[in-house]
Amino acid sequence: MDRRQFIAAASAIASGLVAPRLAAGADQRVLRFVPHADLAVVDPHWNNAYVTRNHGYLCYDTLFGQDAALRPQPQMVEGVSVEDDGKRWTLTLRAGLKFHDGTPVLARDCVASLKRWAARDDFGKSLFQVTDELSATSDRVLVFRLKRPYPMLPLALGKTGLMMAAIMPERLATADATKPLTEVVGSGPYRYKADERVAGDRVVYERFADYQPRSGGTAEGTAGPKVTHFDRIEWRVLPDASTTSAALQTGEVHWWELPSADMLPLLRRGRGVKVDTLDPLGYMASLRINHAQGPTANAAVRRALVRALAQKDIVMGMMGTDPSLWKDGVGYFTPDTPLANDAGLDAVTAPVDEAAAKRLLSAAGYGGEPFALIVPQDVQINASASAVVADQLKKAGVTVDYVTTDWSTLLQRRARKEPAGQGGWGGYVVLNSGGDLLNPFVHAALRGNAIALNGWCDSPAIEALREEWFAAPRAEDQAAVARRLQQQAFQDVPYIPLGQVAQLTALRSDLSGMIKGVPVFWNIRRG
Repeated sequence: MDRRQFIAAASAIASGLVAPRLAAGADQRVLRFVPHADLAVVDPHWNNAYVTRNHGYLCYDTLFGQDAALRPQPQMVEGVSVEDDGKRWTLTLRAGLKFHDGTPVLARDCVASLKRWAARDDFGKSLFQVTDELSATSDRVLVFRLKRPYPMLPLALGKTGLMMAAIMPERLATADATKPLTEVVGSGPYRYKADERVAGDRVVYERFADYQPRSGGTAEGTAGPKVTHFDRIEWRVLPDASTTSAALQTGEVHWWELPSADMLPLLRRGRGVKVDTLDPLGYMASLRINHAQGPTANAAVRRALVRALAQKDIVMGMMGTDPSLWKDGVGYFTPDTPLANDAGLDAVTAPVDEAAAKRLLSAAGYGGEPFALIVPQDVQINASASAVVADQLKKAGVTVDYVTTDWSTLLQRRARKEPAGQGGWGGYVVLNSGGDLLNPFVHAALRGNAIALNGWCDSPAIEALREEWFAAPRAEDQAAVARRLQQQAFQDVPYIPLGQVAQLTALRSDLSGMIKGVPVFWNIRRG
């Protein structure tokens, strides 16, 4: 007989922004949070949008987490044993872990979840390429048998970047992998309240009473004990910056994930509000471009677009004139980290010459074809950068088709390979956490295999250098390969770097304990 026992539970509660729901109990501890965008996809294995990742850390747990120094630390795992010269990894789960449906977390759930995750995640694919077998040898033990040593295994299973390795019940992990899941059952600190979800307005989570935090250690990043101090988390979708700023100042909401730059002076002066740095590595802005359709299918056109864009103007458009909030002259790796280098940087540091950019476009064979720039108007920082990008491209002679939409629609549209006139796209501005651009292991956008990420860059040279970096034995060897990789990236242009901006957040002054990095909802408390 299967050891599982499914328990159904549901409740219906309505919510409003100005008047918190008293029906849920006047003394209920509630945190109201304004995310940078609405939640379009609830399946953390399906979507690499940060809003889905942030939702994932509320509802799901991972075998490993990352501390403040981005080092992997055991999370759901109690013990790790490495044998056979690094080719056999035995992971033992902590006792007493439960899913939100009341069933125990078993090793076979982890096996099924990791296989599902690895089918879509770039780092996961790399791990499973060297995996001979992943099996559950008992209810709490899973074993990786590898073809060769893979010391990055804990980082792969615990990375906080795109596509977290979320653990879910086997019955969900083995469901039709061609479709995103709509049922959310994890073992994380909060349960998703599907019955209270209102698209474009709110997402609700309820504290999971049976969640067992790790014992000991310090909560930092996604590692350590996940101790919750709120019974309920309400995400309020407020795309208008003025409305959100006013709601934060009056205490109707408590935390604004990504405040717009033009609101920062007001928020800093406001009583009861503080502005803080969420992720010290900041955001790396880029223009994701389509290699499969339109004028940017031509590498020479892509190189000309790089020359047409001025990073300084773009980051100032996002964050204002304060130079402490942005950095230009940025390449393909996060500034001030080990692999950041100046190879090929003259492509983005040289003064923009509009006439020269026009000549480069003409020499590349560009004939005025429309470039469909997809702009999410509900994410102001992306929209601000998009406006500057569009202006600079037009001055260089590009016919820009400025298509305004919302973030959820953009996420759906970017997966389409059809021409722009048939629902496809030419480019869009995206922001990635600096931790996602540290090295080729985690840098999902620095690929050339034509399938790794939306954009479909096909560059055998980038792929070869990436594999060379993996094989480099020493840090100095890796740095040397990274220089060549960046040089090649400026030739093939998988995407266009636009600079780095600070990742600031705004919250009520009585909130304390916010963990730096990914926005998470444990450790933080009010009062």
